[in-house]
Amino acid sequence: MLLEKVIFNLLAFSLFIIVFFKIIRKNDTNYIFLLILQALGITISFFEISIGIDAILIIKAVRYMLSIFLPLAIIVMEFTGVNFSEFVSVMLAKVLFLFGDTKAAKAILVKLVTKYPNSYLGHQNLGKIYEYEGGMRRAIDEYVAAVDIKKNDYDSYYKIANLLKELGKKDEAIEMLDNLVKNKPDYYEGSCLLGDLLCEQERFKEAANVYQSALKYKPDDFELYYNLGIVYTRLSDFQLAKEMYEKAAEINHRLYGAHYNLGQIALIEKDLDTAEQYFENSLYGELEAMSYYQLAKVCALKGEKDKAINFINKAIELEPKLLKIAAKDRAFKDIKEYITVSVDMTSKEEPAHEVQEEELDEKVVYDKKTHILKREERAAQIFLEETNNLIDEISENTEKEEPAKVIEASEKETKRSSMIIDTERLKKLEEIDNREEQEKEAEKVENEE
Repeated sequence: MLLEKVIFNLLAFSLFIIVFFKIIRKNDTNYIFLLILQALGITISFFEISIGIDAILIIKAVRYMLSIFLPLAIIVMEFTGVNFSEFVSVMLAKVLFLFGDTKAAKAILVKLVTKYPNSYLGHQNLGKIYEYEGGMRRAIDEYVAAVDIKKNDYDSYYKIANLLKELGKKDEAIEMLDNLVKNKPDYYEGSCLLGDLLCEQERFKEAANVYQSALKYKPDDFELYYNLGIVYTRLSDFQLAKEMYEKAAEINHRLYGAHYNLGQIALIEKDLDTAEQYFENSLYGELEAMSYYQLAKVCALKGEKDKAINFINKAIELEPKLLKIAAKDRAFKDIKEYITVSVDMTSKEEPAHEVQEEELDEKVVYDKKTHILKREERAAQIFLEETNNLIDEISENTEKEEPAKVIEASEKETKRSSMIIDTERLKKLEEIDNREEQEKEAEKVENEE
């Protein structure tokens, strides 16, 4: 057993010297902790020799672990290109961050990247901490440094783009995402964010190309189909929009927005039975009131007076604002007297699209749990509603005109409506973006305090 202890001590001392010289060569105090553990193992061995005992198995295992296996593992780790000091610093920073001590975690990582500028993990994790604290510009700098070190770090590409978006630098974000999806076309999150930003800038054709490319890698994703439906709606390509909504609804039967928009397109096509079926399928969630309203309209157009009265009353009970819209809707001219909701029908009416823009104000916030274009979803619904209203108005005013002139007038009015809706919508979205920015600044000040 004496031979075993001699061999152990020789090997342990050799490893101890190697680690000691690493400290001197790298001038890195992270290795001191390892040196202490080695010394502890060697001390246990000397203690055994000095009192002439043979330690129990568990004590032997501890001294071998501390003085032999641990330093050997680290030497092998560094031989394969892994920086032990980087590994320790990052792990310690993650633990501190987990327990809420972001200041200490940040200090460790700053020290790491100062000593090792090419530390990919150091820059990446420091970027996460800055992002968490709201220091978006510093976070971008760290993520950029991480990407410079590791060119295929697509997650950092995405984070940089997202932070640029938050800073209002949407052109730069689009450029970053465009490069991302070119290099990694199956990066789903990047495609969704790129499509969202392109839609915000009214670049709907480009957004359609992005979503179509993403479908090659996720052919069963209902959100991509639904977003394509929204995009084609804004492009006034109702046939393609219809196909996309149908595919989205086929994959996800609870995608009530798709059913609602399909109902609107069926109304444009004067297919009242199909429209009624789609609106019945959309009678859930936030669309319930508007779906009842549209059902009332369909029934009124079909001459089903009792059903129309029942539906319009349900719609107004759920959303009283709809009464003012119903008051000017020609479809309800024969049943206004049967609306039993106690709201003054003679009060000054707000334009329909203004009421709907108020609804848009409540729904435009980008839902981070979904990739559906929340900013454009309601705008597409408004666009379809306004298109139907314009077609009804033109049809009534041009009943005696030639059909070709009616269609031409309808197309012109639809384009004019699109421009009006887009202008009003952009003003509203700017107000919302400003409000969101103010809330973020207030939250940042509160966190600093």
